[in-house]
Amino acid sequence: MLDRARARLLRWRERPIDMVREEFHAEPDAWQAEALHAFAQPENQRIALKACKGPGKTTLEAWAGLNFLATRPNPRIGATSITGDNIDTGLWPEFDKWMQRSKWFTDTFVWTKTRVENRLHPNNCFISKRTWPKTGTEDQQANALAGLHADYVMWIGDEAGGYPQGLMVAMEAIFSSCVEGKILIGGNPTHTTGPLYRACTTDRALWYVVTITGDPDDPKRSPRIKLEWARQQIKQYGRDNPWVMVNVLGQFPPSSINALIGAEEVEAAMRRVLRLQDYEWAQKRLGIDVARFGDDRTVIFPRQGLASFRPIIMRNARTTDIAARAFKSGTKWGAEMYLVDDTGHWGHGVIDNLTVAGAPVVPIVYHAKAINPRYKNRRAEFWIEGTKKLKEGAALPYIPELIAELSEPTYTFLNGVFVLEEKDQIKERLGRSPDLADAYLQTYAIADMPGQLAQMLRGNDRAKRDADPYANDPYSDRPAGRVLHDFDPNE
Repeated sequence: MLDRARARLLRWRERPIDMVREEFHAEPDAWQAEALHAFAQPENQRIALKACKGPGKTTLEAWAGLNFLATRPNPRIGATSITGDNIDTGLWPEFDKWMQRSKWFTDTFVWTKTRVENRLHPNNCFISKRTWPKTGTEDQQANALAGLHADYVMWIGDEAGGYPQGLMVAMEAIFSSCVEGKILIGGNPTHTTGPLYRACTTDRALWYVVTITGDPDDPKRSPRIKLEWARQQIKQYGRDNPWVMVNVLGQFPPSSINALIGAEEVEAAMRRVLRLQDYEWAQKRLGIDVARFGDDRTVIFPRQGLASFRPIIMRNARTTDIAARAFKSGTKWGAEMYLVDDTGHWGHGVIDNLTVAGAPVVPIVYHAKAINPRYKNRRAEFWIEGTKKLKEGAALPYIPELIAELSEPTYTFLNGVFVLEEKDQIKERLGRSPDLADAYLQTYAIADMPGQLAQMLRGNDRAKRDADPYANDPYSDRPAGRVLHDFDPNE
């Protein structure tokens, strides 16, 4: 009986795919079978999974980790990801999911929130969840992963595309004294720097690289990527689009894809308190994003310098109603510029009505040529410049929806210019159009200028320094405005 059990574990070590079929009752995809075969080969100490969006990469990482745990004597395994939240919702529950399919695994090992450990030898045979400080120094990040040593030792790095290189130094330390060591990293090819990129390029000789693609024309494509979706993305945006390259083809773009601003930075802007003198010098302006479809919202967003105030949100409104509401509230507040989205000419009616009413209107066409040649178009220009201001001290009203709308979009640097992710791609991930963010950032489409200068140029004095744009507005059903130091917009 014991000899038969040992023989089975030896077979699983040599053929991990047998373990997956017999214990987890799953049939690996072609690329997963390749990765499992590579994992079993002693010469492949380092394996990298360069993956498109959603092919089952985390599943493979869990299979490999459980295989090493089951088939090596007293193994110690570390598992990490790009953030603590990411491993908590991704790789870590994946271990539990597959263990629950096997009576042998649940009899032999126990899963907890921080460890998967052998029931008889918990201190010597385990997988340990490890996190590292993303904002820490390189030494602090490396130290968080240090100390994992044994004769049989492994590191699993999920979502490794954005890791700092210092983490790999800590992982590589396992090879200094082990009998057998393995490093398995996986991620989307979003960055042209860092461990995943180096594994696929400059350090390729050290790594076995598995490329996972959703390319409709590739016979080895992942079947988990919907064929029609992949073809639609390629047709709509082209094969050379950075997001198609990463999410559909599993290829590195010409340069890294980066988030414009982090969720933490948006939340910090919502907590920020300003004094009146921090923004009273600046021109008052409204960003108006006109709804294009039934589910989208029309948003009228007020900003003065570093300060912004709660927007008006309208649904299914006529252009005449939108213009009337913007003009009435803007006049009370003393708005000196109305920046209206005219992309696709959706805002024509609003622009015409505001112009007839005498409002200082500036139409904004998102795909028009940027003022600064560093940007692909106007949309990329004011999104990148506006989020930069948030990092530098601008304040936002507390609107939870804005956190995702501002932090989800990404940009890349292509052919010498900054390119912002397509709006349709952002909308697909959010489940809604980023109307609030568009309206707010639209106010940065024209460089800020002093309020008094703007009044002189316009030849009037309508600015009302102490007024809230929507105070006592009978048309407004918005929540109360955010209170800034020395300035209450509801007074």
